[in-house]
This record gives sequence, C-alpha cells and structure tokens, in this order.
Amino acid sequence: MLNLFSNIPQVMGILNVTPDSFSDGGRYVHLDQALFQAEKMQQEGATVIDIGGESTRPGAEPVSLQQELDRVLPIIEKISSRLNVIISVDTSKPQVMLAAADLGAGLINDVNALQADQAIAAVIKTDLPVVLMHKQGSPKTMQQAPHYESVITEVMEFLQARIAACESQGLTREKIIIDPGFGFGKTLTHNFQLLKSLSLLESLNCPVLVGLSRKSMIGALLDLPMEQRMNASVALALMAVERGAKIVRVHDVKPTVEALKLWRAVAAH
Repeated sequence: MLNLFSNIPQVMGILNVTPDSFSDGGRYVHLDQALFQAEKMQQEGATVIDIGGESTRPGAEPVSLQQELDRVLPIIEKISSRLNVIISVDTSKPQVMLAAADLGAGLINDVNALQADQAIAAVIKTDLPVVLMHKQGSPKTMQQAPHYESVITEVMEFLQARIAACESQGLTREKIIIDPGFGFGKTLTHNFQLLKSLSLLESLNCPVLVGLSRKSMIGALLDLPMEQRMNASVALALMAVERGAKIVRVHDVKPTVEALKLWRAVAAH
C-alpha cells in the first residue's frame, strides 16, 4: 500500500475535470482524456492523483453538488479499478467526500479545511486522511485585497485551530495533512514570505502539502505565460521540499519526480 505519510517526498499529480481551472481547464473533461492523463502521471512517478470537479482559481464561481458529483465520480471509479495510485478528491462538499470514498478515493483534499457543515463528520465516516488548507476569503473574491499582519503566523494559527476543531470531533492528528494555501488570498509578497518560512509549519506535527505549480506568483515575478512556467514550478517544488514539504501538488510530474530523485541522492551522501 502506498504511504502518504512517508518521509520520502511524494508527488501529487493534478487532474482537473473542470472546464475552467486556471491551467488545465477543459483539457480532461472527457473520461478517456482524464484516464489517459492519470495513467501518464502514474507512469511518470506520481503516487497520488488529485481529482477536482470545481475550480478554485481566483474569481471562480461555485458549482452545484450534482454537477461536481457527475464530474468526479466516473473518473474516480475508473482510476480506482485500473491504477495503483492514491486517489485524492479535491472537494469541500461532504456528500462528494462520502461518494468518492465509496468508489475508492484514498484522500480528501479540502481547500475549505472542513469548515462546511458536517464535513468533519463525513471525513471521520470515510476513515480517510484529509488535507486542511488555509485560504483567506472565497475563490471568487480572495485575490481582491488580501491582508495580513504576519502571514506565516496567521496561517499557522488558522491551521492549528482547524486541527483542534477536527480533534475535538474525533478526527485524529495522525489523519491530517496541512497546506498553507499558496495563492489563496495571498499577494506575491505573502507567497514568498510563506515559502521562506515554510519550515515553521513542521511545529504543527502534520505532513505539509504544497501547491505552487504554474501559479500566478511565477507569472508575476518572471513575466511568463501559463504554458512556460514548468521550470519555475519545479524549482519552487524543490524549495518547498527543502523546507519540509512532504507532498508537492504539480501539473508537471516527470520533471518534478526527476528533480526530487536528484535531491534525495544528494541528501543521502
């Protein structure tokens, strides 16, 4: 069985079955396209495939429960029966969490950190690990005017509070992974401050997941369009792992896996 809580950094491949995600929106809305991409990412070294049916890019509109179920459940069922990977479902809806778990999902990835009504209870019922992510505001408005007195302190306090809320309902810390939420209600400066101090999150005693792949912070600093952000994304993934991240969520699996193999080889000598 694949181990999400291994000390060896894991690569999570992104599979958005949405028409409007910021990088790959519309590319994998058909089942055969999505399955082909999942197989490709597994062959390239991804140990987790993260499937999302609702875009959380800045400015995104929410989708209905039925629409999200219709998007994610068929591909979860297909991947579960064919590939030896951990299937992560990227959702904030308790009903989607439960249905995905029934079809073989092995991880819940919630950008809302289980704040929806009944979300903690749903995760406990699935008996699956969960990713709790920090964000400021909603995807529709989060990038309009993000503000912090100290971004790393406030992110840590939020995540600590969500861990405590989970533990108070019976979801143990051993099931929890944390994500500081790069780009979710953060300016360019906030993102770089957060990455610089990422190692401080280890004090929360949960594995850290980081999603920096192709994000607008790369475009803003380097003036690069979406399709030219692979090299920078790999560099940021390496920086995150050096600062303690245990899972990196990426679009470009193969170059990230190769870079991490080199990093591990150097670290072992």
